[in-house]
Amino acid sequence: MTASYEGVGKLGFGAMRLPLTDPDDVTTIDIEQVKAMVDEFIARGGTYVDTAFVYHNGCSEGALRQALVERYPREAFTLATKCLAWACASKEEAQACLPTSLERLGVDYIDFYLLHNVGGKRTAKFDEYDMWNYVADAKERGLVRNIGFSIHDGADVLDELLTAHPNMDFVQLQVNYLDWDDPVTESARCMEVAAKHGVPVIIMEPVRGGRLANLPERGAAVLAEANPEASQASWAYRFCLDLPGVLAVLAGASSLEQMQDNMRTFQTHQPLNEQERAAIDGAIAALRSVDLIPCTNCGYCVKDCPEGVKIPVAMNLLNLEKTTEDREFAKGLYSWQAAEGPASKCIQCGTCEAACPQSIGIIDHLAEAMEHFEG
Repeated sequence: MTASYEGVGKLGFGAMRLPLTDPDDVTTIDIEQVKAMVDEFIARGGTYVDTAFVYHNGCSEGALRQALVERYPREAFTLATKCLAWACASKEEAQACLPTSLERLGVDYIDFYLLHNVGGKRTAKFDEYDMWNYVADAKERGLVRNIGFSIHDGADVLDELLTAHPNMDFVQLQVNYLDWDDPVTESARCMEVAAKHGVPVIIMEPVRGGRLANLPERGAAVLAEANPEASQASWAYRFCLDLPGVLAVLAGASSLEQMQDNMRTFQTHQPLNEQERAAIDGAIAALRSVDLIPCTNCGYCVKDCPEGVKIPVAMNLLNLEKTTEDREFAKGLYSWQAAEGPASKCIQCGTCEAACPQSIGIIDHLAEAMEHFEG
């Protein structure tokens, strides 16, 4: 079966952070508010709705069944969900995710099915569980219309995966104006790799987990001066909407007001002009004007690290903390991005500092990362 991209709206609805009736319990989804958000999304031309097996501890898919699937004809929306195979204990458990998702959502097929968060050592589980062949077979059987994967890794890893799996219909990448030239996230390079393979892109994290909608004053002031009426989120979405090769941009929403703002951006969208691009560049410069660690992710520091510490990840997240002034956000990312090699594994042997072409005091920064993110 060939890929089918018909009916995909350019701005998608990401259902990872739905509104709650109890803010301390992610399973208490406010269904009535989600219904209102879905109504706004569909009424204003949205179609692509993205969830995952694990979102809201498995409750996101059921919420969308009530708010979307049971209230609209199947042809009115395009549905995406994901399988987090590397977190499953067995092949059987991983391959049971798809039929469970179909049941939770109340549909006969998934439009876009993703292997969730491939990359690093996690990829080995997808290989071990034969998930690549499993999703290809599901597509042949009509349970899935398009197959792909999401990845939070660099361009070289993405290139290897797309080379190894040329039957992927799409890929989901982390892309936003702050990560565009980031040496760890490598959004621009990842987009180039996808284009080289002829694979369209679904953009995730266009607002960097909400951080680009709640900027520190030094960044917010630059955008406000350029256009005091535009929301900070709208700048982030507009940056992504016109990138070449983009199939959809996922706009997360946790309230009806956020959904309304997202859809205003979608309906009134105009490509960024030269002055607006300059404003975004100015905001980036302002955000990075603090004293950042000059890590370029060259990888020399990790080559001979006896403990396998994820040094560039720690450096990147320390920089993100300073840039966004949001320690809890960076700490949340650290909990999984550095799980295979946390800063606390450092034995202070100095091998990394001897190899670093930037002469970074890595040992001291790792101690800082341990204090900020592991406490």
